[in-house]
Amino acid sequence: MLSQRMQTLSESLTIAISAKAKQMKADGVDVISFSAGEPDFDTPKAIKDAVKEALDSGCGKYTAVAGEPDVLKAIATKLKKDNNLTYTTNQIVTNVGAKHSLFNIFQALIDKGDEVIIPSPYWVSYPEIVKFSGGVPVFLETNDECDFKITPKQLK
Repeated sequence: MLSQRMQTLSESLTIAISAKAKQMKADGVDVISFSAGEPDFDTPKAIKDAVKEALDSGCGKYTAVAGEPDVLKAIATKLKKDNNLTYTTNQIVTNVGAKHSLFNIFQALIDKGDEVIIPSPYWVSYPEIVKFSGGVPVFLETNDECDFKITPKQLK
């Protein structure tokens, strides 16, 4: 039996749209799917070779929770070079993706009934992550006129 919080979730719209697109393709319909965010090409050979080499050299163990020190240093260097932002490696955390990071953040910060502002348009998973965390999604419409950012007036 699933927990009560699991029973509050809706079906994944991403998976539903992806399944529909795959079925349409199987039926011969020319479809460009904007669902799961998967590339329509294979992983480049250079990346595959680098992964194989890393695995063959013993790189396959658990990493530091925040991320590998070399990766954190590379991120800090990139942020300084490209964005003129200065961060130390202990101020940076790596993750497996934006949704996973948001899930973790919401679990740490949201209490039951807290309102969470979600700018619209948004990825379809965001309201479900908020609800799973006990929060209440509050949607604010954005558009190209405001560069898809929440305005101070909307926030108020």
